[in-house]
Amino acid sequence: MKMRAISQDRLGGPEVLREVEVDRPEPGPTEVLVRVRAAGVNPTDWKYREYGGALGAPPFVLGWDVSGVVEAVGAGAALYKPGDEVFGMLRYPFSNGAYAEYVVAPTRTFARKPAEIDHVQAGALPLAALTAWQALVDTARLAKGQRVLIHAAAGGVGHLAVQIAKARGAYVIGTASAAKHDFLRGLGADELVDYRTTDFAEVVRDVDVVVESMGGDYGMRSLRTLRPGGVIVSLVLSNTHPELMAEADRMGMRSEDMLVEPDYAAMTAIAEMVVKGELRVHIDTVLPLAQAAKAHELGESNRTTGKIVLTN
Repeated sequence: MKMRAISQDRLGGPEVLREVEVDRPEPGPTEVLVRVRAAGVNPTDWKYREYGGALGAPPFVLGWDVSGVVEAVGAGAALYKPGDEVFGMLRYPFSNGAYAEYVVAPTRTFARKPAEIDHVQAGALPLAALTAWQALVDTARLAKGQRVLIHAAAGGVGHLAVQIAKARGAYVIGTASAAKHDFLRGLGADELVDYRTTDFAEVVRDVDVVVESMGGDYGMRSLRTLRPGGVIVSLVLSNTHPELMAEADRMGMRSEDMLVEPDYAAMTAIAEMVVKGELRVHIDTVLPLAQAAKAHELGESNRTTGKIVLTN
């Protein structure tokens, strides 16, 4: 059987993305075949589109965020049945790609989609929410009453990290342009810094945790905001990390690089937060799968708030 997918036969700009017909995958043991209803678009998508990275040379299908309906199950895959609604993140950064009509993945890649949200909202959540959860909860071990600084707080990861931190009883400081401050206050941010007019490293002090997603000199500058014993979690892998780690160690702090991983327990916890009303994803734009190139153009403009989602 065949299916539609968005593929590319060369690296480059959004124009390299095109709709193709490929073989529909079949689930193996402990795997499920999911009919994709919505696929979130993330900044990492257009970076891999342009540079290839761990995906190697084209052709490949991008996308890691999935919300959809179980179509078929492989041998021993007892967690779900055909017709179940699920959402989750395919293995990052290697995968068979969410920009398609169907995907196959291990059963515990997915959690049950909360009935309280539709597929568009569910499709926007996995990679960004898992990144925020794994950075704050698993890596930084954020505790009630601690102070956390979240860079790019209005972005896909950032606006979810604000909510996860607040739900865990933290005091949340975010960096964002002034135009997005009201949005972030509505999510619970306690203090905001306009990075366009103010150097956060001059005004923020005594934080326990920094979530750093900007790269460049943000890591080193962020160390100035941390208290002794604090931790900075870098979401952008960089060849400067050894220097950042050494400087953090010298200052009595901890520096960690982190790549997001599929995580059934965390996806279940995220779903529970959604059900309780503690976590909501902001959708900026919804486009049909065939307009993936337009979605990338929009995302790369850096003018979006929250997430872009492709639908089937």
